[in-house]
Amino acid sequence: MTKKQRALQIIERLKEEYPDSGCSLTYDEAWKLLVSVRLAAQCTDARVNIVVEKLYEKFPDVNALAEAPVEEIERIVHPCGLGKSKARDISACMKIIRDEYQGMVPDDFDTLLKLPGVGRKSANLIMGDVFGKPAIVTDTHCIRLTNRMGLVDGIKEPGKVEKELWKIIPPEEGNDFCHRLVDHGREICTARTKPYCDKCCLQDICKKVGV
Repeated sequence: MTKKQRALQIIERLKEEYPDSGCSLTYDEAWKLLVSVRLAAQCTDARVNIVVEKLYEKFPDVNALAEAPVEEIERIVHPCGLGKSKARDISACMKIIRDEYQGMVPDDFDTLLKLPGVGRKSANLIMGDVFGKPAIVTDTHCIRLTNRMGLVDGIKEPGKVEKELWKIIPPEEGNDFCHRLVDHGREICTARTKPYCDKCCLQDICKKVGV
């Protein structure tokens, strides 16, 4: 079985297992996902979802957040960790969106990468979830599981994993596939305990690298 054949089978099985998988960050506007994904670095999505409620109560739109004192943003987002750098990036990012893009998050990948605090993972998430464009989000679950399944070979760098997955994952499947990897990684193919291979829908096609 080639990597591409294995990938297609894994995609189909995960679709059946997790039909409703989606982004676990709560948002109703593109700029809010941009804020949340920056806060999610080294922080759980669940905590981010709580913190942003307080942030948006005080600063309910792009203009308000762009004009907010960085120190005030930092005070609110502090529970997410790395408060100083995250607040600085959020403030600078909102100013650019207000001043250069009329308050709208750009739908171009390379343009997103130029925004403060936005890396490939964040840009892919925005492209896939907000704009419905091809995307592969190489978060920790994606990197760990694709190595374990044998879709990539001992690669840990997010950018390199993304490059390899583009070769074998159909573009229209990438975004949902990555969301399903998160659910699978939390429920079955866990990191902190031995994976529950006996309960896994992929047990006969997963290479179980390192297990």
